[in-house]
Amino acid sequence: MLKHGAHDIDMVLNVGLLKSGQTSDYEAIRQDIHGVVEIAHAAGAIVKVILETCLLTFEEKLRASELALSAGADFLKTSTGFSTGGATADDIGLLRGVAGIRAGVKASGGIRSLADTTTMLRAGASRIGASASVKIVNELAGHVTDPATSTPTY
Repeated sequence: MLKHGAHDIDMVLNVGLLKSGQTSDYEAIRQDIHGVVEIAHAAGAIVKVILETCLLTFEEKLRASELALSAGADFLKTSTGFSTGGATADDIGLLRGVAGIRAGVKASGGIRSLADTTTMLRAGASRIGASASVKIVNELAGHVTDPATSTPTY
């Protein structure tokens, strides 16, 4: 995809290896991310590492964040949006705390309203991923949506 002009690459961290708790597996995770980062950066693209935070403990979120950052990731991203949960303000705050100014934080998964978006931005997100973006922009523009047709959040 890089040859065709892609400028953002999203990859999912290997959650199974992370959950093993083995130090050797942590290095394998870092090398996996670093391999993607090297290729993407050589083509002028950025890499967002999806942590799938809903599946991780607090300690695993910290470890995953540090592994991704040490491998050169440009963004930490909460979720694919296809697991058991999406972005939470607590997770965004945690990821921002680890990333500091070293990387961006993308809130993704379950963001369905302007209120959700605002919460994530205030918690430290620098990007938002939302399938409800048209609804969110309409809310921002002052258009009222029918609550009966709104999709619930996680």
